[in-house]
Amino acid sequence: MSTEMPPTRPQSEAIQILATEHWSLLATRALTYQESFGRVNMFLTILSGSVIALALVAQADRFGTTFIAVAIFMLTVVFVTGIATVRRLVMLNRDDYKWVVGMNRLRHAYLELHPELEPNFITSPYDDLQGALETLGLDPISAPTLGTIFHGLVTLPGILGVIVAAVGGAIAALAGEGFGAPAYLVILLGAAAFAVTLAVMARVNRRSFRRYGPSVVSRFPTPPKPPT
Repeated sequence: MSTEMPPTRPQSEAIQILATEHWSLLATRALTYQESFGRVNMFLTILSGSVIALALVAQADRFGTTFIAVAIFMLTVVFVTGIATVRRLVMLNRDDYKWVVGMNRLRHAYLELHPELEPNFITSPYDDLQGALETLGLDPISAPTLGTIFHGLVTLPGILGVIVAAVGGAIAALAGEGFGAPAYLVILLGAAAFAVTLAVMARVNRRSFRRYGPSVVSRFPTPPKPPT
């Protein structure tokens, strides 16, 4: 049985293979973004169409019981569609995180072949969470501070979650109005449903991403910074 080692590939061939994989990941990230925007546009189209339909019903029924029944049904459809859309956006964000990790690994391979190019890279060559966040242009903050909360609200799942929570609040308020609740109770029901829906979606999305992150085994972790 031969024990000879396989021949070492020349650097040019290795760089060509790495570059091909890099372009493949870039194309995959583009498809991920394209699906994210398509999902958001589909939900907003359904939402705007439902609002226009409810406006027509309101003109005919003068905000009576028929309007409340139709509004609760249509907004429930919008609400369920929104929950599914937010969930899918979170899954796409996790996929994008995985592609970023892959690109960081390729960048690490580039620097292994040509370490003199390290000053020319502004993104990270490390595939742990800190390295991925650095490539995405985010500060590696692991604690649940106000900064991470505000960042969550400006992402696609975050801002869409606010809209979905508002739809949930409207459903609760309409239900209270349908049962003859006083005005202050209708407002409280809407506000409570909005807050609960938003908090539940934020918690579920955060736990989902945190569970996914550690499952990508880091092969090239970010080295600790030397003490100053």
